[in-house]
Amino acid sequence: MSAPAAAQTTPAVSVGAGLQTSFVHTDPEAGDATDAFNINDMRLYVNGTATENITFMFNTAYTGADNDVNVLDAVAQISTSPKFNIWFGRFLPPSDRANLYGPFFAHHWAVFQDGVQDGYPFIYQGRQNGAMYWGQFGKVKVSGGGFDGASATGDSTVIGAGRVQVDFWDAENGYYLNGTYYGDKNLLAIGAAGQVQGSEKTAVSLDFLLERKVPGGGAYTVEAEWAKYDRLGGYNPNYGTNDGGYVLAAYLFPQLVGRGRFEALGKYAFARFRDGNRVVDADYDQKTTELNLNYVIKQFNARVMLFYKDTSFSAVRPDNTQIGLGMQIQM
Repeated sequence: MSAPAAAQTTPAVSVGAGLQTSFVHTDPEAGDATDAFNINDMRLYVNGTATENITFMFNTAYTGADNDVNVLDAVAQISTSPKFNIWFGRFLPPSDRANLYGPFFAHHWAVFQDGVQDGYPFIYQGRQNGAMYWGQFGKVKVSGGGFDGASATGDSTVIGAGRVQVDFWDAENGYYLNGTYYGDKNLLAIGAAGQVQGSEKTAVSLDFLLERKVPGGGAYTVEAEWAKYDRLGGYNPNYGTNDGGYVLAAYLFPQLVGRGRFEALGKYAFARFRDGNRVVDADYDQKTTELNLNYVIKQFNARVMLFYKDTSFSAVRPDNTQIGLGMQIQM
């Protein structure tokens, strides 16, 4: 007996996981110092194929801060070519490079704490609910879409989002990005992104990444960003305007030491908070300096990061310093 012409097949499914855990010593300007062992982030990744052109992504995340598990990504993806991709569901919208690489593919440890990077509005960890088109045209990548305003900002007006990126050397394929490629690519990439809600709420950013290979397996990297959140997003909801920039530089030593390579990294960020909602909300500035000594065993799948972070404020908030040791594993 012959098999039915429309016999069903089991969709291909892949499963992965990621863990970031750390020990952190925090020394505030006022009060006692604290020590903490943290589960910073734990993720489960599921990807499946429904048809040749339709795939599904579902990721969850546990964060130690709220001791809860939440839906990170839930996306139906339609792709007919690198130039034509449609996504529906919850995912990272067109925004800055920092949001599009997230904590597990960032170059440094203390991401999203500088008052600058990834200040776009979100539901959970940079994600929004909506629909988007993105396409890759050689070394130019474009994306744009509409996203639910009520769940992200409390305003039911749709959020429009778009991004354009140009790669002058090697191309970065795919929608999501990295903070570094650990010497696998020579990169000179410039990206511009923006979001708008209604006629008065805007957020814009300009980001830059340069990375060059060093003979023997090393690399040097320079990353920078400028961003302005004008009544849309921002790090402090009590302020109408939040703007600033940062520069990051790193050097991955080519020599193998045991199973991995050492890397030295430094970052400086400056952010301003203006237009307070209340009389007591005085204008203030934030300066953040971060130093890392990283041991990279298998790029983003296995790395250990010794970090120091100094955060100072001109007013409103107390200064603090942190030193700690973080570990990241993915499979």
